[in-house]
Amino acid sequence: MPNNRREGFVRIISGRWRGRKLPVHDVEGLRPTTDRVKETVFNWLAQDLYEAKCLDLFTGSGSLSFEALSRGADSVTMIELDKKAADQLEKNRATIGADNATIHNTDSLKFLSQPGTPHDVVFIDPPFRKNLLQDVFSLLEENGWLAPHAIIYIEAEKELGELDTPSHWHLHREKTAGQVCYRLFEREEA
Repeated sequence: MPNNRREGFVRIISGRWRGRKLPVHDVEGLRPTTDRVKETVFNWLAQDLYEAKCLDLFTGSGSLSFEALSRGADSVTMIELDKKAADQLEKNRATIGADNATIHNTDSLKFLSQPGTPHDVVFIDPPFRKNLLQDVFSLLEENGWLAPHAIIYIEAEKELGELDTPSHWHLHREKTAGQVCYRLFEREEA
């Protein structure tokens, strides 16, 4: 049977590695954040990113993680279940010399089920139509993964409508692009 999967790349838009293209394996369900959406998101995050400790759940291509590091984040912890995608993240990390990136080849919910350390910025971009968001929100809060005033980015299918986030997460920005709705929440201490 022929392999019809194409290999692609993600581009780092700005910062230290501006213009670098990093290879991405074509994995089922992988939807790298488009450059247009990524540019908007990182404009929103501009003041909050410098020296931030970031957590990227359902990392996929690493597009958000590598962009954050390029723009001055202190560190990024990437969680990716797919072995091929995680291996490519590791190769890309080594290629650009991102020593402040850690990659865990595991399930995001399993990872969040353990006691965590507070993160300043969290990227949540789960596979669509898997109903994972509520569990992610609960585990982030219950296990200490969020800094008191964390910024939480959520990318989800537009059809979900309004999200049932914890009451002390306040919607700061929201936009749609095609079938994707992306939002930025600011957390206040509960």
